[in-house]
Amino acid sequence: MFFLTTLGVFLTMEGVSWCTHKYVMHGFGWFLHEDHHQPKYDGFEKNDAFFVIFALPSMLLLYFGGGAGNTYLVAIGLGILFYGIAYFLIHDVLIHQRFKWFKHTNNRYLKGLRKAHKIHHKNMGKEESQCFGMLFVPLKYFQKPKI
Repeated sequence: MFFLTTLGVFLTMEGVSWCTHKYVMHGFGWFLHEDHHQPKYDGFEKNDAFFVIFALPSMLLLYFGGGAGNTYLVAIGLGILFYGIAYFLIHDVLIHQRFKWFKHTNNRYLKGLRKAHKIHHKNMGKEESQCFGMLFVPLKYFQKPKI
């Protein structure tokens, strides 16, 4: 049950991430997210504050769940943590190349994620964006271009 809870939370986090990205980051939290949509950014961004905001629930669940011996809270905290790690690796490393670890990939899935995120960043403003997901994006981004 522990594993299933962790996996379920991990998968649920994609929906939480999508909603947060669309309605918070592109809504009232735009003042933090806006610099992420600028054409050239180096180092830390105000947008990186979301990393801390999203890490807090996981840390609290792991701390209090572990201290109380509540494996259910620990499983939820781990699901959030694992999603955060996946988000970092996909978004910051693969897509934005903030770290040059996976510069060249031929993996169709990873290329589709990059393509969808590039479409998201095509619009520099708060409105009219699309592709708010991170791990699950529309199938059209995984299809090979027709020649």
